[in-house]
Amino acid sequence: MSTSIPSGSSRDAQRIESLQAGLDLIDQGFTLIDEHLRLVAWNEPFLKLLEFPDHMGYEGAPFESFMRYNAERGEYGEGDIETQVRERVEAAKAFRIHDIERTRPNGTVLRVRGFPVPGHGFVTLYSDITQQRHSEELLREHNALLELRVAQRTAELRATNDQLREALRLNEQFASSLERSEAQMRLITDSIPALLGYFDSTLVYRYINRGYRDWFGLDTTRPDQAGARGFLGLGTYSLIKPFIRQALRGEPVTFEYEVNTVGGVRKLARTSLIPEVTDRGDVVGCFELTFDITQERRTHDILVQAQKMEALGQLTSGLSHDFNNILTVILGNLTALSAHADVRHHVSEYIAPAVDAARRGSDLIKGLLAFSRQQPIQSSAVELDACVLSLDKLVRHTLPGTLKLAFELDAPGVHCLLDANQFQNALLNLILNAKDATQSKGHITVRSATRVLDAERAAQLNLSTGVYVCLSVEDDGCGVDAQTLTRVFEPFFTTKQVGQGSGLGLSMVYGFARQSGGAVEIDSEPGVGTTVSLWLPLPEALPGDELDPSDDLSLASQDAPPQGLALLVEDDAHVRKVVRRHLLDLGYAVIEASNGHEALDILDQTDGLQVVLSDFVMPGGVNGQQVTTHAIRRGTIPKVLLMSGYLPDTAQPTEVPLIQKPFTREQLLQALQTHFD
Repeated sequence: MSTSIPSGSSRDAQRIESLQAGLDLIDQGFTLIDEHLRLVAWNEPFLKLLEFPDHMGYEGAPFESFMRYNAERGEYGEGDIETQVRERVEAAKAFRIHDIERTRPNGTVLRVRGFPVPGHGFVTLYSDITQQRHSEELLREHNALLELRVAQRTAELRATNDQLREALRLNEQFASSLERSEAQMRLITDSIPALLGYFDSTLVYRYINRGYRDWFGLDTTRPDQAGARGFLGLGTYSLIKPFIRQALRGEPVTFEYEVNTVGGVRKLARTSLIPEVTDRGDVVGCFELTFDITQERRTHDILVQAQKMEALGQLTSGLSHDFNNILTVILGNLTALSAHADVRHHVSEYIAPAVDAARRGSDLIKGLLAFSRQQPIQSSAVELDACVLSLDKLVRHTLPGTLKLAFELDAPGVHCLLDANQFQNALLNLILNAKDATQSKGHITVRSATRVLDAERAAQLNLSTGVYVCLSVEDDGCGVDAQTLTRVFEPFFTTKQVGQGSGLGLSMVYGFARQSGGAVEIDSEPGVGTTVSLWLPLPEALPGDELDPSDDLSLASQDAPPQGLALLVEDDAHVRKVVRRHLLDLGYAVIEASNGHEALDILDQTDGLQVVLSDFVMPGGVNGQQVTTHAIRRGTIPKVLLMSGYLPDTAQPTEVPLIQKPFTREQLLQALQTHFD
């Protein structure tokens, strides 16, 4: 076998292809036009983001064609189309740097930035900032709501202040009337779900309501005995002291802080101080209004964390789709190569290690899909305690003798609707993490119990109220700090040393819990230990193993008897070539379609099809689910099968069997035999 050195033009072509592939992977649209306003370079996100047909993107395409297409579909609103096109073309000729935002008719907000490239033309970048602007709007609305609440509370406080002043004025005339007013005012202020007080310019309290008694155990009849330094603690008081000084200078102020209350309960408080100023401008005291915002902040943190995890899930699922296609090509070609007699002596040394590496990549992608909740699951009614005990038999002999593993299972006969394999993988991950945390010489306890989640507890877990099984793995290892806890479920985040962990274990547990309708939470303290709890819902009524990826590389392809005609639908040409070879090796004659539209035409015009094998995710508006549904409606095709690197969130449940990319010829054969024979 000889290898030729590529010529300069070949290297340039390869470099251009690599550059184009890189441009197509970025999440921004990109164009480069020359001085004649003709397209020199672009990427696929540009066409998809602005919803231009693929045929419009070619070298030399006039800038005017895109403007006209937009104008004709109403992108620029009402008006004369020729005028709209001419104005934009004239503006483009100036090649001015610009950074603008434009809202498309479908509501998408685009940020468009343009920069001249001397000697080459003009580069324009297109970014979808719809979610960013939506988040900013939500934040503005939230701040406005908070300001409104503060204003309302302040108005209430001022109204109360006016009533107190009126009561003091009446005191000079009617002492008995004042006593009644004070009693009424006490009743009103004690009924307010907040802390209401007043202290003078010497920092002596003159009034406190029942909230101070509930929070700090103070005697409301002796406000002068209440000292903020005493009931708040020196540390907290030192933090809020600058705000008190600001209020005593005549400036209203609002601030937030944490405080320990009766029974050791720690709360997050928001306090507003409103100075009382005389007509001469002297500050004689401050009104104090304090609210418990612990639940409000917890809800906000849950929302922020959920949004972050959702964004990471969307990112990982998108990457998984492309990598599974790549791995399909690699595995397919390597397994086909290994069957050739003239390379048999290279299989164990060169090809087998490459296949093993590709399969490890496949496992990595499955971990990403599990986190993003795109990994297909085979749910069934599983007796949880029995499933845990079956794992005990598997894992106990692999743990060192210095590690104590105990099971305290208290959910006998309780069934959950979940994927048993993924559940055991999740539990195994938690046990191995606990083993590492204890350095193989501590205690690990696995517990199960049924629990009822009330509204408050369910809100903390972002679940619905109801009955759940709580499965927890507790260890007495090193623990982690609060900052680390906020990131433990992110893919590839790990506290282990390099080479000791992929950072996908807890990500997979998180994805499994969410995909099963439950949640996972972690309670940890440095130097004390960690408890990871899986909350799994109980089904209202109780109602597949994965294909084995370990194929024999040395198995030569045998001549298979004719199996009939197969339709292969796949938009990636390299993947299509590999799968086509699999089908040919299995004895099928193959018709190919590169998109859903072609597949529908072939289905309508071709008789005698024995197999339809379609990718799920395809461009062009017709996906694999629509293709297979159309094939099944024909009623004459015995075997209809989907294949996919991942399933998007928009996918609807389907009865069509699914084979996960990447797969080998033997796995495809097994899928066809398992589901249809």
